[in-house]
Amino acid sequence: MVKWIDLPPVWLGLFLVLAWLQARHASLGLDFGPVWADLLGGLLVGGGILLLVLAATEMRRARTTIIPHREADRLVTTGIFARTRNPIYLGDSMILLGLILFWDAVLALPLVPVFMWIIQQRFILPEEDRLKRKFRADFARYAQETRRWL
Repeated sequence: MVKWIDLPPVWLGLFLVLAWLQARHASLGLDFGPVWADLLGGLLVGGGILLLVLAATEMRRARTTIIPHREADRLVTTGIFARTRNPIYLGDSMILLGLILFWDAVLALPLVPVFMWIIQQRFILPEEDRLKRKFRADFARYAQETRRWL
């Protein structure tokens, strides 16, 4: 049961609920200003969703798992993975930041780096360890050429 709860979408959902609650019940009259935050928030959410779709498509094409904590069948380095080693987690972070901006959840901004840290510790580092063991030189070359986040 715990392995199904300890998934990135669950963590994202938790952080989104915290941001929404802050905006709704503890705004303290703070906001990001008029239209720019809504526009930027929408662009970030849309960009995050696009990254998720591109990454899922590329992983499906490579016939490997998208589920964290599972052993990958192949090292995916093409498509969006040629730009970032973690497009799904980057997309999740963009969605969180975008909705924080859209909801005017000013005090929730620190949730973004906290979310990214948790994702890195809980998912990215263990995934990279598994990839290093399985794909050795190929992963080393990929990690040297492609950044973890951006």
